[in-house]
Amino acid sequence: MSVSTVSAGPSAPMSREDKKVIFASSLGTAFEWYDFFIYGSLATYIAAHFFSSLSETASFLATLLAWAAGFIVRPFGALVFGRVGDLVGRKYTFLVTITLMGASTFLVGLLPSYAWCEQNLGVGAIAPTILIGLRIVQGLALGGEYGGAATYVAEHAPTGKRGLYTGWIQATATGGLLLSLIIILLIRQYMSDAAFSDWGWRIPFWISIILLLISVWIRMQLAESPSFVKMKEEGATSKAPLSEAFLKWSNLKIGLIALFGMVAGEAVVWYSGQFYALLYLTKTLRVDLTTASLLLGVALAISLPLYVFFGWLSDKIGRKWIMLLGFLLAAVFYQPIFKAITHYANPALEAALSKSAVSVIADPADCSVQFDPIGTAKFTSSCDVAKNFLASSSVSYTNEVAAPGTPASVKIGNTVIPSYVATGLDAATAKAKKAEFTTALYKALKDHEYPVAEKQAPVKDASGAVVKNPDGTDKTATTYAMAPADPSAINKPMLVVMLIVLIVLVTLVYGPMAAALVELYPTRIRYTGMSLPYHIGNGWFGGLVPFVIFAMVAASGDLYYGLWYPIVVAAVTFVIGMLFVPETKDRDLDNIPS
Repeated sequence: MSVSTVSAGPSAPMSREDKKVIFASSLGTAFEWYDFFIYGSLATYIAAHFFSSLSETASFLATLLAWAAGFIVRPFGALVFGRVGDLVGRKYTFLVTITLMGASTFLVGLLPSYAWCEQNLGVGAIAPTILIGLRIVQGLALGGEYGGAATYVAEHAPTGKRGLYTGWIQATATGGLLLSLIIILLIRQYMSDAAFSDWGWRIPFWISIILLLISVWIRMQLAESPSFVKMKEEGATSKAPLSEAFLKWSNLKIGLIALFGMVAGEAVVWYSGQFYALLYLTKTLRVDLTTASLLLGVALAISLPLYVFFGWLSDKIGRKWIMLLGFLLAAVFYQPIFKAITHYANPALEAALSKSAVSVIADPADCSVQFDPIGTAKFTSSCDVAKNFLASSSVSYTNEVAAPGTPASVKIGNTVIPSYVATGLDAATAKAKKAEFTTALYKALKDHEYPVAEKQAPVKDASGAVVKNPDGTDKTATTYAMAPADPSAINKPMLVVMLIVLIVLVTLVYGPMAAALVELYPTRIRYTGMSLPYHIGNGWFGGLVPFVIFAMVAASGDLYYGLWYPIVVAAVTFVIGMLFVPETKDRDLDNIPS
């Protein structure tokens, strides 16, 4: 297969081969991001099936931590596949990465649940353990994907159009998230909620095998990067790209500047503005998944062209200051934007939070951070029981220190409800204690105008059979739960506006990012050099965003406290980027000194 050639002048039109390169790289990368994001989009269902032994808050945090496992290993994938890409070539390396990604995603859809493993194998923890293993394979594969796609497209781009060309690659991450939302919505249209919760959530994972076959076929049609071919013909390939990229100070310094002056901030802005926004709507504000996905999907579709626009604009005025503007705006406006989302999505909850103070009175030694990645820990202290209920109910609270050894209690207005210790109790006693505690809390919350729903539910005995009254009718009892957001009170147009604002910030920092990273490194170590800081930033700083935010909220009791994590990281990145990041838009990719 012949190697593509590109025009050198900035005014050269986009050739048919250029379009093919961009389309194939972008489409394949979008499919790969789809594979990665369906896990996050279905986090609530995964928590119910793989971490069912934990409390609601702990299971959701464990699910997010398992999701984060894929991000944590991404830098190692960048090291492995970046080295292969600089030694063997760009094309074949990201053929391998997309195959690994698609296969592991498909297998997630086949995994048995925690309950099935517990019942049939006697060890329920097998299910979440295998799940985390597959997430790790996904993370390793994605660690090698982005650097290859960005490098490949940039090395095909004409002079003066690298931002425009790589802007399409930047749009693929959001495109993959949008694709995952669309497929989930389509499936839910044709399934009942019960069927989707039971097994229908697996279908998006199964669909990945179709996307995998399409992606591999498309990428097989591509030629190798012209810059890599030229370097190989000249015998200039690096013999040890890892040591050259990270043990040589001049190149290591570039990586540190890229990480702390560009990528760390981009990562927290990306995951906060899109992925955490969806979790916040559904998990915290209790907007139903279909409505939240539609709102986010509309905002994503409207904002998607801005990745290409800001890539194009960075070719004209430079990459650096466009990205810095995004970091600064995110640091300033995140708190008011998310408070506005609360106002427009669940005004009843917002009103209750502002009117009725809730506090947990506990000995700090009695409280712990509630997460466990394999579902073996139990959080049963009186403080943990109280905080778990409030955090899972989206109730903000303050922490008051009690005397050492004092059991925790929850204070709502002037009402005080004592908590209980959930260890050493038989099943019947534990169930009765929990019912007594939660019922008292729900009643107190409802008395203080929190949106609490009550309904009559059948009473069941230990075997699960419905208990009958003497007259033969079903015996019922009043049950309580936090009410979902009132659909008639959701201001959908304003929510779309708020989500668009968040995504515009993402496009500012992410649109020029690929071109800027590629332009920092010489061809011989480009794949390796740019991949590691990108995946440390996105894997560690960005991938942990949902988990860190929810953990900070659960510990502090403040729904907005966790936002300080992305705010601080964005602000620090702004300062470091302003001082140390160079402008790179006019660099010649084939003549960057090593």
